[in-house]
Amino acid sequence: MPNESSLRNHKHLSWLGCHLHDPALWHLTRKSVAKAFLVGVFCAFLPVPMQMIIAAILSLFIRSNIPISVGLVWITNPITIPPIFYFSYVVGTYLLGTPILEMELEFTYKALSHDLSAIWWPLLTGSLFCGVVFSVISYFTVSSLWIWHVRKTWSKRRNN
Repeated sequence: MPNESSLRNHKHLSWLGCHLHDPALWHLTRKSVAKAFLVGVFCAFLPVPMQMIIAAILSLFIRSNIPISVGLVWITNPITIPPIFYFSYVVGTYLLGTPILEMELEFTYKALSHDLSAIWWPLLTGSLFCGVVFSVISYFTVSSLWIWHVRKTWSKRRNN
């Protein structure tokens, strides 16, 4: 992962100006980490290329930890993409009330473009729905676990 100073001084990121100087983007606080899970998990479900860039830009807007947001996008990797996106597709077909299409995998441009056009709306709908649901669940889970851990630590200190 690049460090904070290299990103601040990068020539292609100069358009972001002082936004990269916000400590919430780099420090580990309950709010910045919980928001990072919100952003990272949501972006992991997006069926588009360059999810990491989208996560980094969203992190700037909601002031979440950038490295955690970008790292969580790798929940969807070459091994996990097929089951996650198939699940999202099934959820999308359920939400839209359309049937699940059975397709054979053929790796030609014509077949892939036809298949993608047939499943695009259910996949996008399901991905957005799953992204929102799982990111909100992860936000509240991380925030609750952080609070629980801090209370437990303070309780131990008080007892000692």
